[in-house]
Amino acid sequence: MVTVIDPQLAGVSGNMMVGALIDLGAHPERTAEVMEDAASHFGGADVDVSEVKRAGIRATYVDVRADESLSIGYMEFLKLLERISHPALDDEMLSMARAVFHTIAQAEASVHGVRLDDVHFHEVGAADAVADVMGAVFAYFDLNLHRDDVYTLPVAVGGGLVRGAHGLTPVPAPATTEILRGFPVTGGPSEFELATPTGSALLVNMVRGHRRFFPPMEIQAAGYGAGTMDPEFPNILRIVRGSEAVPHDRVVLLETNVDHLSGEVLGNIFERLMDAGALDVTLTPVIMKKNRPGQLIRVICRENEYEGVLRSIFSETGTLGVRIFPQVHRGVLERRIMEAQVDIKGRRTARFKVGLMGSRVLNARIEYEDARRISLETGIPLRDVIEMAEKQFRDLKLNDSPEDDLAED
Repeated sequence: MVTVIDPQLAGVSGNMMVGALIDLGAHPERTAEVMEDAASHFGGADVDVSEVKRAGIRATYVDVRADESLSIGYMEFLKLLERISHPALDDEMLSMARAVFHTIAQAEASVHGVRLDDVHFHEVGAADAVADVMGAVFAYFDLNLHRDDVYTLPVAVGGGLVRGAHGLTPVPAPATTEILRGFPVTGGPSEFELATPTGSALLVNMVRGHRRFFPPMEIQAAGYGAGTMDPEFPNILRIVRGSEAVPHDRVVLLETNVDHLSGEVLGNIFERLMDAGALDVTLTPVIMKKNRPGQLIRVICRENEYEGVLRSIFSETGTLGVRIFPQVHRGVLERRIMEAQVDIKGRRTARFKVGLMGSRVLNARIEYEDARRISLETGIPLRDVIEMAEKQFRDLKLNDSPEDDLAED
């Protein structure tokens, strides 16, 4: 599954995020109950969930009316946050909520040039902001969303000036600018604030990353959260959920040129890099400067493992530089090792590496060691064994064979 948050028309605020998640399917009454309970520790708030239209588009509007606005230091705020103990909230939800407020506090500290301990919340410390964050976090987990599968499109930030606790400031507000650092934004389409610090902090803590456009996907549901104002354009945040047409993951590509290594050393590098976490290693003959023959070493690894692989490249090759291509997207099928009975001079068990899209097998290859074993046992050439086994495996799947003929390893 993949979920795309779309704030490219009207930005993002706390109550818009809650509304969009409820509209996507989160439980409205339980979400409102969690919001009011959390706000009670900060002066109290009333929450109403209703259906409205914004520029003709139906959306869910979450109206949060705070009884009192607090001005509070960040350390004191965290102590009050620890008092929230609604039975519907678990440790993972509370952890995300703390992360959201920590993101806001870090931005405020950076903007005002103070230590984190000296940050003072004004609007953000109000009961309505607490209600928005706790409601959005609860609804996020109520939908069983997972950060690794959630992305955002570019964020509309609006324009003009906004009045805050420190007077008039430009849009996007300085704290919002800090929070959205590293994320694509776009100005307009209006001259007022569209992306708030609370909404932006929720966004960056809920997503794995950003994309310029929707990925190839089969849309299954969409939710629309309404903003308070009703301008000429649709003041809504859209969240779309579905399954990717072809699953994707992100990897890092590392490459370097070498012209001083022997064949024995190059062969050893393969094993050392795979042990260090590489997913794949390739060598390509190239002609380098001064017409010297050499090798292009290319290594694919996961994002969280590339530093260890990079160190191994330096230590094993002696190269002075490695090119790094971060966040390379690749289409991937679900992979499994499955066992099947094949008839090659008698019934024999073999393992197959299978690529699946959903429950459908798209391709399958017999494991080399099993093909070689059958070749040695039967005297049949290896390439013939591979062809016979893979054909029988495909036939088993097409004929919907019994589970005792085909089983997951």
